[in-house]
Amino acid sequence: MQVIKRYLVFVKPYRWKIFWTLIIGIVKFAIPLFIPFLMKYVIDDVIGATGMSPEEKTTKLFWTMGAMFALFIFVRPPVEYFRQYFAQWTASKILYDIRERLFTHIQKLSFKFYANTRAGEIISRVINDVEQTKDFVITGLMNLWLDATTVIIAIIIMLSLDVKLTLVSLAVFPLYMLSVRYFFGNLRKLTRQRSQALAGVQSYLHERVAGMSIIKSFAIEDHEQKNFDKTNGNFLNKALIHTSWTAKAFAVVNTITDLAPLIVITFAGYQVINGGLSIGTLVAFMGYVERLYNPLRRLVNSSTTLTQAIASMDRVFELADEKYDIDDAPDAVEARNVQGDIRFENVTFSYNEKEKPVLQNINLDVRVGETIAFVGMSGGGKSTLVSLIPRFYDVTAGRVLLDGTDIRKLKVHSLRDNIGMVLQDNILFSESVKSNILLGKPEATDEEVYKAAKAANAHEFIIDLPNGYDTTVGERGVKLSGGQKQRIAIARVFLKNPPLLILDEATSALDLESEHLIQEALNELAKDRTTFIIAHRLSTITHADRIVLIEHGKISEMGTHEELMEKQGSYYRLFQVQHLDEVENS
Repeated sequence: MQVIKRYLVFVKPYRWKIFWTLIIGIVKFAIPLFIPFLMKYVIDDVIGATGMSPEEKTTKLFWTMGAMFALFIFVRPPVEYFRQYFAQWTASKILYDIRERLFTHIQKLSFKFYANTRAGEIISRVINDVEQTKDFVITGLMNLWLDATTVIIAIIIMLSLDVKLTLVSLAVFPLYMLSVRYFFGNLRKLTRQRSQALAGVQSYLHERVAGMSIIKSFAIEDHEQKNFDKTNGNFLNKALIHTSWTAKAFAVVNTITDLAPLIVITFAGYQVINGGLSIGTLVAFMGYVERLYNPLRRLVNSSTTLTQAIASMDRVFELADEKYDIDDAPDAVEARNVQGDIRFENVTFSYNEKEKPVLQNINLDVRVGETIAFVGMSGGGKSTLVSLIPRFYDVTAGRVLLDGTDIRKLKVHSLRDNIGMVLQDNILFSESVKSNILLGKPEATDEEVYKAAKAANAHEFIIDLPNGYDTTVGERGVKLSGGQKQRIAIARVFLKNPPLLILDEATSALDLESEHLIQEALNELAKDRTTFIIAHRLSTITHADRIVLIEHGKISEMGTHEELMEKQGSYYRLFQVQHLDEVENS
């Protein structure tokens, strides 16, 4: 199977660990196989021996059992320990490698992928499904072979004791193979459906936990409970179908394997009665029949486990196969000595080929160090236009040039390394204030962090926090106010010190004091950098070198604030409306 071949790529570096784990496992499973043979020896050659006194029989019994006690006390425990340790160590290392590869992969996936995929679904695949594949390593690559080896060794010993009785013991084996093949043929599909339904529950929970404030503020707990019950009920339905099929398989297979000892007892008992078999051989055979069919029963469990593991592999590699919308061209070069000259040439963009373009024929030259403000009604294409600069999306037609080079010919990482962004809703991770600022430059010193925070007007409020720069901010910065979050976001851009700056609604929805502090920090940040500003409040961008009005995906007006006001076009009317609103609300 192709999915197993792909998984074995991750297994290959640890093949010798697996080999030696198998060798140790064979020793571990082989030791208990002495017990039925020991029972035969004690019954036939010690207890039933003729010509020996009770004292001689007792001495022989104690010497024999002393050797077995030594084997089980001093040899088997360390063998068991190393088998378990190496098996779990190897499996854990393989899962570590897969998750590392997946995390690298999902960091390269585009914004389009994340816009269309629920976060809980991704988390489920990286955590749950990868964890399920561990069973393929433990069961498929180790236990399965150990059980098969145990069966082979048991059959060889049984053949050495009595060929005819061995063949009788294996009489139900063909029925066992047919039942396993029949019942487990459909389990992979059912297991995949069950995993998908579980991922749905996880995705729903992830979204609702993140949005619990909305649920409480709208008092829709009962409504959300019904929705969760529906999602959870879908998983229950898939789980029960899977369980029913598995239960049928176990019922049939265990019935078949339970018949084998009954057949052996019947045939062997007849042989003993008629003098064709010793009692010791009968007892030994019963022991070996159990050791023959117990692994076969475990193989049924293994089939269920492997089916789950393979279904999880399907989901893991489905995520791994997601194509990159944004990727480095084969001849891409590093973006070095970036000055900050940006040019949009006949840029057209649509999120979907079948949809109407969001941007149409945009032409704009931005000189080094210039501040450009984009204004217009919501949905006009302002944020989409600036998102083309760091290649969050690629143009549908035309091109964007940085210092005269098409940005598609630059390595994505190096391009974004030269761009700083402050957004309306900046994400902070649930770590310390210092850690969040260090995202701008992870190798920065403490002094550089403090300097950046001071430049962002953030130092004073940070040192007043319970643990200063070591204060954890909570998930998405929930412990901080909107203005505080913005100033930390600005501080990390100061620390990064990029030649290009993008400010997307960075001062909207803030109180006047926070807006003043942030605007002051942003003005300082924008000095000597090529800066793009998207602003809802027009009074904050009157200082811009040029203001670009975008309407319906096209540039309709462009100029300084004074030039556009003199023109008395769309910008003039928009500014007048906002000015009247501000006067009325003051």
